[in-house]
Amino acid sequence: MSKKDWGIEDSSDTFWYNTRSGEVEEGPQSLSIDRLGPFVSREEAARAPEIIAERARRIREEDELED
Repeated sequence: MSKKDWGIEDSSDTFWYNTRSGEVEEGPQSLSIDRLGPFVSREEAARAPEIIAERARRIREEDELED
């Protein structure tokens, strides 16, 4: 999935959640292994752990239904 699929035109207009510091970054600043994103807003990036947990829960539920 590309950034354009997420509604992002320019990588400098993205926000990332730094898993090491717990801070939101404007544009990719830290190592990729320490980042979640990209997100289209600072608010969405700040909720990254919650968003990722929800996505993981949905995937687990879908996998259980397939079994």
